[in-house]
Amino acid sequence: MNLPPPGIIWNSLPTPALLINAADRVEEVNPAAELFLNLSAKALKGQSILERLAISAPLEEIFERVRKNRSALFVNDVDVTTGERAPVQCNLQAAPVGDDPDTVLLLISPREIADRLGRASMVKSAARSAIGMAEMLAHEIKNPLAGIAGAAQLLSMNLSGDDLELTDLIVDETRRIVKLLEQVEQFGNVRPPEKKPVNIHDVLDRARKSAAVGFGAHMTIIEDYDPSLPPTLGDADQLTQVFLNLLKNAAEAARGEGTIRLHTFYDLSLRLRRADGKGQALPLQIEVIDDGPGIPSDIASSIFEPFVSGRENGTGLGLALVSKIISDHDGWVSLDSVPGRTIFRISLPVAPKET
Repeated sequence: MNLPPPGIIWNSLPTPALLINAADRVEEVNPAAELFLNLSAKALKGQSILERLAISAPLEEIFERVRKNRSALFVNDVDVTTGERAPVQCNLQAAPVGDDPDTVLLLISPREIADRLGRASMVKSAARSAIGMAEMLAHEIKNPLAGIAGAAQLLSMNLSGDDLELTDLIVDETRRIVKLLEQVEQFGNVRPPEKKPVNIHDVLDRARKSAAVGFGAHMTIIEDYDPSLPPTLGDADQLTQVFLNLLKNAAEAARGEGTIRLHTFYDLSLRLRRADGKGQALPLQIEVIDDGPGIPSDIASSIFEPFVSGRENGTGLGLALVSKIISDHDGWVSLDSVPGRTIFRISLPVAPKET
């Protein structure tokens, strides 16, 4: 087997990595570290790691022990920041480099992705339970509601004035509840995806055109695509439903006015461990970005769970359906929201070449 040159391996590492010399200064920085720290290699090289980064761990002591014992050292749950962004909780690994007695390799592993993946797994399990309960309740409640509406209509034949308004109210409200229950049943009846190679930009185009003539007619929708993206393996109809739901969510949050940006790009840093234990890369990234008020912080962590909604009259099923479909596509959905900027990111695998 021909091994790639060391430089290619260094540049391809998905984990932020830095080489620290005997004076605790940065010798090398890989691209993942530049991206994570939002600093260029030029700005970091030659700088004291102790002064350039704020890390809630005794780095001097860690480096000293690694050099003395010639063995790796792990430190978990450490806050890392450059002082120009909010601290990110990470796990650190410091290790000696070959026979060099002074150089230390420092790996910084953000915990954010792992924590979100753990939450996504729990949400998926909770969604299945909620779906089963909701379907059963919807079926059982619809029958008596039909009887209530029929009785109110019969009563209205012999009434007038205020009494007629009351029976009309009963009929209208029962119809509204039936419509909500039908949405619940539809949510639970999503068939397994019929996966084929799909150009994600074709899917986005379908969703954008549908939104532009409906709920997003007064929104500005910007396309910011990477045209070189390979196809994903998915169900085009279900993926269209995903992006329609995200576009509708963004439009309703912004009250129908504002800007939505559809952004696609390629990023190999995310891998998802499947149920069979195998890791799968999710390099296709699709972001739906809006400039609305954002998701309330008290529900942001549970926004993909059924019946959780940030809107007064929301059903809380739209984003739960998004999570369910993307999970069925072996993908991952995440949220990053602050007032004025909300990003829903969908991460999907690439379609195998043999398909």
